[in-house]
Amino acid sequence: MEQLLKNYNQIKNQLKSRLSQFKNLSEEAQFKELLFCLLTPQSNAQRCWQAVEELSLLKNLEEQSVFNILKTKTRFHITKTSRILQAKETWDKIKPYLNKEDTKELRNIIAKTVNGYGLKEASHFLRNIGLSNNKIAILDRHILRNLAALNLIKETKVKSQKNYLEIEEKYLKFAKSLNISADELDLLWWSQENGKIFK
Repeated sequence: MEQLLKNYNQIKNQLKSRLSQFKNLSEEAQFKELLFCLLTPQSNAQRCWQAVEELSLLKNLEEQSVFNILKTKTRFHITKTSRILQAKETWDKIKPYLNKEDTKELRNIIAKTVNGYGLKEASHFLRNIGLSNNKIAILDRHILRNLAALNLIKETKVKSQKNYLEIEEKYLKFAKSLNISADELDLLWWSQENGKIFK
């Protein structure tokens, strides 16, 4: 725990700076985060972002062009191509809800509306557009591994939506006990495993 706090204090300002960047995105940049979170399941985050950058250079999201980009960058690229092609329509559906104050209710709406999102991806998207308010958690592998290492959970798998919410509560309480925001702790643990602060 002492080492964790030491690591946090060393990069605290960088973590805060990165999170503040998420809060000031243009609508175009928010749409890119929607695409990013469609691609990340079971795939390398940095390669997924490369794919998003390439997709953003296309004049139109046409099936063959999207497929050609995704097949070299993500797993399940056929399914994900279909989801990317629906993304503009999906964005129009969720955009009116983004001013909702209840973060968990907003997450539920997004998880149900976006084809390809569950609670984790909806949480990731909201964090990446600055709307998580430290009230939700992205229960990705790096968080689950760290929680298990601290004996806060027994398994590094989420079995159900109910289980997700139970683990999320443990994570949020743990972050609060350290006096570190939930979003900062997420980025801290990710950077410890991957060597950089990303998203």
